[in-house]
Amino acid sequence: MIQLSILKITGYGPWTLTLGSDREHELQMLQASLYKKIQKLFSDLNSLVFQNRSDEFFVVSNKISLENHIEIQKNLEKEFEIKLNISIGYGDTPYDANLMAYDAKKNKIFLSEQYNIFGKICPDTNPQVTIMHLDVDDITSRAKTNSPYEISSIIFQLYSKMSKFFLEKNSLTFFMGGDNFMVVATDSAKKATSQFIEMIKQEEKIFLNCGIGNAVTCREAIKLATKSLDTIREIRDSGKEKPEIYELSC
Repeated sequence: MIQLSILKITGYGPWTLTLGSDREHELQMLQASLYKKIQKLFSDLNSLVFQNRSDEFFVVSNKISLENHIEIQKNLEKEFEIKLNISIGYGDTPYDANLMAYDAKKNKIFLSEQYNIFGKICPDTNPQVTIMHLDVDDITSRAKTNSPYEISSIIFQLYSKMSKFFLEKNSLTFFMGGDNFMVVATDSAKKATSQFIEMIKQEEKIFLNCGIGNAVTCREAIKLATKSLDTIREIRDSGKEKPEIYELSC
């Protein structure tokens, strides 16, 4: 069972129009500041925030209560002129949790109307989350024949394929910057990872590494996934044959 919280800026379009035409630099600074604040508030609760779009954020919020969400809303309201709503859902898969959160907001199922929080808190006292941390092996070698923009195009095409592949496994994929991706994963996604790595190798001549972490909270799962990825690099750098996938649990 996994709990997911989706934060979305409300009334963003009409509000941006009040800033006039010379507003884009202000919006970019606002979005960066908002992301930094939301990341800090949730990471303090052993979670991590994924940017879905610059006006929307996904949080694997295992073990985070309604009271915690209300305190986060209070913090955001103090600091920012804009408002956000929060939709919370849970399910056996990340995609199912996403659907519950979406349906709760659409049908106005309030947890707290005062603070614009919709949905349901996961009743499972021992939830589990699996995070897969993937990166491109030796992306720097591509820079010898491809410009920075071309490399970015390659990475975004890879992101598109990865998102589509793992969504079919009821898992959610997020681009983390550079050549790094994280998948909030199901067991079926884990089992299919070697298939995806081989597909990308054959179709794109891109070689991927994947570290997997399993834990109760998102931050702990990410810590283990990243440690797994670091272990793959250490094995590679030692001169031994490296695994493409490595997994740790707590």
